Amino acid sequence: MADELAWEVRTDVTVVVLAGGGSRRFGSDKLAADLGGVTVLDHLLARLPVGWPLVLVGPPRDTARPDARWVLEDPPGGGPLAGVATGAAAVGTALLVVVAGDMPHAAEAVPGLLAALDAAGPDVAAAVAVDDDGHANPLLAAYRSAAVREALPGPAHDAPAKRLLRLSHTEVRVTGHRGRDVDTAADLERLRREV
Repeated sequence: MADELAWEVRTDVTVVVLAGGGSRRFGSDKLAADLGGVTVLDHLLARLPVGWPLVLVGPPRDTARPDARWVLEDPPGGGPLAGVATGAAAVGTALLVVVAGDMPHAAEAVPGLLAALDAAGPDVAAAVAVDDDGHANPLLAAYRSAAVREALPGPAHDAPAKRLLRLSHTEVRVTGHRGRDVDTAADLERLRREV
């Protein structure tokens, strides 16, 4: 499926997918929930380019991407910002794209985020998605890897992910299903109807 998108060959980007979390509002493992015959997580992973390094942050599980590298924050369960910090520490490329694993259609937004970061110039640290409601989402964004590591030098356990919005950034509109996550069973049902 990844080849359905017009992926540019890039050697400077790693995708970091946050694949941990407790799925408390969903009631069960939302990443394993069925969406069109595959899991929510695999729906996302199958759309990401195979040639780019892929780091998954969370407890290892079987996925459609055996090429992925799994890392786990220490201690586990520290929240999304701890996941970003752990993922950034595992990245060896100049840029990283952060995608929450519960955003099955977010791969469609990645080229636009990277293009916006490239166009913004080296003094801008991130290109951050803004959803239909006008909310900036630091968990769907392209970052300069060094800027993330500098911004998160200490423990990120239980800190809010919005802390990443303190970085200099440009905003990119990501509308409709591309910017939606699955937090509840109703969210999943909405995505099933829309796509």
